[in-house]
Amino acid sequence: MIPSWIIIGAVTFFIALGSFLITPHDVKWFALLSRPRWLVFEPLIPLIWTVIFICGAASAYIVWQKNPGGIITWLLMALYLLVEIITVAYIPIMLRFRSLKAGEILGLIGLILAVVLAICVLPISLMAVLFLLPYLVWTPIGTYTTDELRELNPQDA
Repeated sequence: MIPSWIIIGAVTFFIALGSFLITPHDVKWFALLSRPRWLVFEPLIPLIWTVIFICGAASAYIVWQKNPGGIITWLLMALYLLVEIITVAYIPIMLRFRSLKAGEILGLIGLILAVVLAICVLPISLMAVLFLLPYLVWTPIGTYTTDELRELNPQDA
C-alpha cells in the first residue's frame, strides 16, 4: 500500500503543475503590465508558493493521519483539493482572459475557502492549522497586489 504522505504529495505536485497550462503570449501580456514600486519580491513568488503548497500538503497529511478514510476526513481532503485547484487556476485564468479582476476574484475565493478549511481543521489539529497559516497570510498579499495591478493598469482590469 502506498503511504498517504506520498499520495497527498503527488496530488499536490500534479495539481500545481496545472499552472503551466499557459501560453507564452499570455505571459507576455502579464509581463508588460505596470507594477507597483514596492513589488520587489516578485522573483520570490514561485518559491513562496512552493513553500505554501508543501505546508498545505503537510496540513492535509496531519488531518488524514488523525482519522484515515473517515467521511469527514475525505470531505476535508476534497476541500484541501478545491483550495489548491482555485489557487492554481489563478494564473491561467487571469492570463487566458487577460483579466486582473478574474485573478482577484479567484484570490478572494481561495482565501475564503482556506479560512473555512482552517476553521474545520482546528478541532482536529492545531498543527494542521498552523501549516495553513502561510496560505492565510500570503493570499491576502497576493490579492492586494492584484488589486494594485488593476489600479495601475485599468485597461487590463
